[in-house]
Amino acid sequence: MVEELVVAGVAVASGAAVYAMAAAKVIKQYERGVVLRLGRLRSQVRPPGFTMIVPIVDRLHKVNMQIVTMPVPAQDGITRDNVTVRVDAVIYFKVVDAADAVVQVEDYRFAVSQMAQTSLRSIIGKSDLDDLLSNREKLNQGLELMIDSPAMGWGVQIDRVEIKDVSLPEAMKRSMARQAEADRERRARVINADAELQASKKLAEAAGVMSTQPAALQLRLLQTVVAVAAEKNSTLVLPFPVELLRFLERAQQPGQQQPWQQQAAAEQPAQVTKGEQEEPPAVEAGSGEPSTGEIEAGSAEPPAVESGAKRVPEAETESGTAADPAPVELPLPPAA
Repeated sequence: MVEELVVAGVAVASGAAVYAMAAAKVIKQYERGVVLRLGRLRSQVRPPGFTMIVPIVDRLHKVNMQIVTMPVPAQDGITRDNVTVRVDAVIYFKVVDAADAVVQVEDYRFAVSQMAQTSLRSIIGKSDLDDLLSNREKLNQGLELMIDSPAMGWGVQIDRVEIKDVSLPEAMKRSMARQAEADRERRARVINADAELQASKKLAEAAGVMSTQPAALQLRLLQTVVAVAAEKNSTLVLPFPVELLRFLERAQQPGQQQPWQQQAAAEQPAQVTKGEQEEPPAVEAGSGEPSTGEIEAGSAEPPAVESGAKRVPEAETESGTAADPAPVELPLPPAA
């Protein structure tokens, strides 16, 4: 009898231990417990810590309340401006109502993933390529609103949605590179033209200053020579002054006397007039000294004298004018 009581007590204790082990549950800090008793939802959500349920009758579902980071698979789509792109994203969400997450949807993770993929394809079709590349913040907000609307009924809150990468075809990348290159070239030409305009204005001002002071041009020329000589080259390029070219050009023009020519003409003595010229007398051979006559400046040369001749004819002159005598050949004297 005693043995039967001992065995019964051990059996009851073992049963109680098994029941306690089956009924005792521990819920972690980041979890919440949803209890279904005979298939019906218990209104009270079990908080973190130790809790007890009725074994076999109750079933406890633990729901993670942490923020979940879920990558959205890359989606192929065509933008509004007919460009084929491939876009992937990442979504951050968390459960705010554990009971709805268990009762309202079969698998809230899978549901959020499918909704994110569908919304991403919809956003691609409604946006232009420029928006996908440069205006992602606005697209992220729109994508978040599209996913958050149905997720609220599942007890899920969408914290943030980010578009990670936009993949473009190689042909489109080359086209965009050419467009960017052309735009930069246009900007470079505009900047260069603006620089030329400013430089021309400064050069015009410098030319005005140099025109008032001619020595400034010579000083600028010397500075240019110094700048070229600093390169230590074997060849020196020296600019030719424009003023010297103009001086030579004026000197080559016929019918115009330069200042030095006019000064020389003023210093030359005046020539003898036609009526004041005197013809020298003829000189005969063997006679005495020829008669002297005054020869004024500008008179004709004396007539040539023949050795051994009796008389030397005077040069024939026209009336009122003096002319040079004709050249006369002089015979050689006889040998001694």
